[in-house]
Amino acid sequence: MGRVNERRFAKPMNTANNAIAPNAQRLLWAGFTAILAAGLGFGIRGGIFANWAADFNFSATQLGLIGGAGFTSFCFGIIIGGLLVDKIGYGKLVAAAFALHVISALITFTANPSMPQGVSYQILFWGMFAFGAANGTLEAVANPMIATLFPNNRNHYLNILHASWPLGMIFGGLIGWSMGHYDWKIQLAFYLIPTLVYGAMYLGQKFPQSEASAKGLKLGEMLKDVGILGAAVVSGLLYLFFIGIFTPLLPDQEPLAKTLSAVIAGGMFLWIAAITGFALGHWVLFLLFIAHAMVGAVEIGTDSWIQNITGSILTVEQGKILFVITSLFMFVLRFMAHFIETKLGLKPVSLLFVCALLACLGLNLVSAVHAFGPAIGALMVYAFGKTFFWPTMLAVAGDRFPRTGAIAMSLMGGVGMMSAGLIGSPGLGYSKDRFAAQELKENHPALYQEWQSSEAKSKFFGFQEITPLDAKRLEEAKKIPVAKRTPEQQTVVAADIQANRTTLKIDSLIPASMAVIYLILMLYFKAIGGYRPLRVDEA
Repeated sequence: MGRVNERRFAKPMNTANNAIAPNAQRLLWAGFTAILAAGLGFGIRGGIFANWAADFNFSATQLGLIGGAGFTSFCFGIIIGGLLVDKIGYGKLVAAAFALHVISALITFTANPSMPQGVSYQILFWGMFAFGAANGTLEAVANPMIATLFPNNRNHYLNILHASWPLGMIFGGLIGWSMGHYDWKIQLAFYLIPTLVYGAMYLGQKFPQSEASAKGLKLGEMLKDVGILGAAVVSGLLYLFFIGIFTPLLPDQEPLAKTLSAVIAGGMFLWIAAITGFALGHWVLFLLFIAHAMVGAVEIGTDSWIQNITGSILTVEQGKILFVITSLFMFVLRFMAHFIETKLGLKPVSLLFVCALLACLGLNLVSAVHAFGPAIGALMVYAFGKTFFWPTMLAVAGDRFPRTGAIAMSLMGGVGMMSAGLIGSPGLGYSKDRFAAQELKENHPALYQEWQSSEAKSKFFGFQEITPLDAKRLEEAKKIPVAKRTPEQQTVVAADIQANRTTLKIDSLIPASMAVIYLILMLYFKAIGGYRPLRVDEA
């Protein structure tokens, strides 16, 4: 039986859905379910940030760092998985991801408010880290596999694959909405259901090889389009990540922490440079890496906070409802990528340009809402903008740089998630902390002195360290109906709302910058005769 299946993969076949393997549909939906588990866990965790703030008295920056651990560890899972996938096979990576998903739950569920805050923080941080590593490993399997199975329509099928992400967030939002009064551990346990399902769906399957691997290209050849330019992006983010790891472990030895981080990041850079024969890399792929770093910050980073932000501007319940509605909109839209490309004539890069403009506009509209109805419209604009970023970027990399095989997609995914964890999630958390404290300190200094946190500090890279508001008191004030709040409570909540509005406006600068990159790529492809997928021999 094994030989029969291997022969089927050895000779590509055309099916009704343009797949090259007989079990392509099962593998597509197994990948869909795996990413569903990731989206479900992400959606639930975003909804229980308020629980964690209340239970453990974490600041927004601390919550952002915990959320960010799930993004940065994703990078390790997808990069290491991308480098190993053609060597050890998809099945072993799926098994590793399954184990990490279960381990994540076991770690996270040990957190308890009776513990010292620092211990609880470390437990939730590393539980989130294991969760993100599992998600990254799964994407190292799913993205290149689907790109290989459906070579004639990568953008369409990668968007279908990633439609499960917003679907998972829908289920996560519904769980938070309907079960918000239950313990957060009960809510979080639901992501283990699709975990068991994807494990069963992948069990015993035969997997294809990427085009580059099938042609016998060595790792150095596959990485040449990445080269020194791409390595610089990956290594720079790795340096920032390890600074965040080593600095708390070596609180009084900052130079040593920076040195260790530089050695690890520099080692990655030199390894890629050496294995590629010090190839410069393709400038288009370099720009795609930069743009995907921004995608991670604006899409995934913002999604980690959007329930919290809209829930603060309006009400907690309305924030959860809006999250579900916009995620449902994204889910439906991701099945329409083929229609948009073929019927509306928007090629992948042109679609990305339009989406960047809409995301910028949408974030500014959301920052100005005061009622539920207008918030739906504003979030629809933002949702349309962010819907196609991630899968379409992967499709462009697969179309234009087939020589990299699974690796370019894995590195791009790692760059995006690393950026979300290092820049997007903690950056937005810091922004919320800073602008809320600044608003209160400038206009009501005595009230700021009374409401500032006695434990937490907020800092973000080179920005000024600030003392945020007491998260526990703030969350308690938000739960009180407006008519029953004291004037002081209302003033503090109003400062927090204004901080959320300012944060979204600053966030909108990221997709504005992405639009410039996509415009440059549009002009480039127009100059060379138009955008089209390439084969390995053409590349």
